[in-house]
Amino acid sequence: MSDDLEQFMMGHPPTPERPLQGLTVLVVEDSRFASEAIRLLSLRSGARIRRADSLRAAHRHLRVYRPSIVIIDMGLPDGCGADLIAQLAANPLRVPVLLGMSGDETTRDQALQAGADGFLAKPVESLAVFQQSILSVLPPAEGPVAPRALPQDIIAPDQIALQDDLCHAATLMREGADGPMQDYIAQFLGGLARSAHDNTLEVAATGLAQARAAGRGTVADLARVQGLVQDRLAHRRAL
Repeated sequence: MSDDLEQFMMGHPPTPERPLQGLTVLVVEDSRFASEAIRLLSLRSGARIRRADSLRAAHRHLRVYRPSIVIIDMGLPDGCGADLIAQLAANPLRVPVLLGMSGDETTRDQALQAGADGFLAKPVESLAVFQQSILSVLPPAEGPVAPRALPQDIIAPDQIALQDDLCHAATLMREGADGPMQDYIAQFLGGLARSAHDNTLEVAATGLAQARAAGRGTVADLARVQGLVQDRLAHRRAL
């Protein structure tokens, strides 16, 4: 741990109400909506928060400072989150807490096998689940000493972040989606839909992913996903 972080923690010890006080969270997540959820949960827990939207951006952050907690989405625009998990897990100066995150729970084993301490399944919106997922693997010396009651709060990210994510997906599809890009779109929208509790869009994104995996034509599946994204954007613009 760096001297600066140690000094910060000495001046701001964790408390039962803010059990992550003095710690820094780096969330590696391409979705603004999901990142906003982690931001709100981190701030409510007393932690500072930084965001990287790709593997490349994460490496830039990690060259500058050593976070206390790294939360890595399993599907990123420039690669697989498991690769970054494996790199950080093997580092002699390993971060205290390393978590995988995804809207696809089938990636849990992949994250753990890569070296993650735990896994967050989207939607990540319960303050109790967020805090316990970290505190259960955080070295005891860095967490709260006193017993605490589990918070019952559920956070709700800003809908503007959701709209930004939908616009991003619409742009990708409008610019032309080849096979690998369709895989990314299906993964991105599947996680976004689950975080937003949008079952219809989640089913459509899953259908696109399944068609790709089975080697079937994806024209109809991609068109359905594109139509649903446009419908949701039109609805939000009309509000």
